[in-house]
Amino acid sequence: MTACPPGRRLVVPGKQNISIWLTLAIGVLAAILGTLVAGALGSGSSLLIGESALPEEVSAVHTALLSTPGVDRIIHLRTMHLGPEELLVAAKIAVSASDNGASIAATIDDAEARLRQALPTAKVVYLEPDIDRQRSVACFSRLV
Repeated sequence: MTACPPGRRLVVPGKQNISIWLTLAIGVLAAILGTLVAGALGSGSSLLIGESALPEEVSAVHTALLSTPGVDRIIHLRTMHLGPEELLVAAKIAVSASDNGASIAATIDDAEARLRQALPTAKVVYLEPDIDRQRSVACFSRLV
């Protein structure tokens, strides 16, 4: 072996590309593991997190809220899965202008209880009361 001039490396035949081969092997291993994990999840399944509720869950929310005395209609509703067994429900509900604070609070408590009974995955529930200013709107109206 000879001494290397300054700024030069001593090249040993066959070992100069070992870091390239190791990097390539790690990349191939990561690709194989990624494919296996994707296959285990299945092509049709999803993780649900961030997705809105299923149509039957939304229907259960409507039924539970509209069956509550004091809730005139649902003004708007948003749902989102926070996990596989955890659903966030946020709704703006119409209440009568003549209701006082205590009766509105009791209505909200009753609506939350009915909602959680009908849909146990509804872990986080936000209900905002509002005075019904659009009684003529038929969407989500209570049938009389």
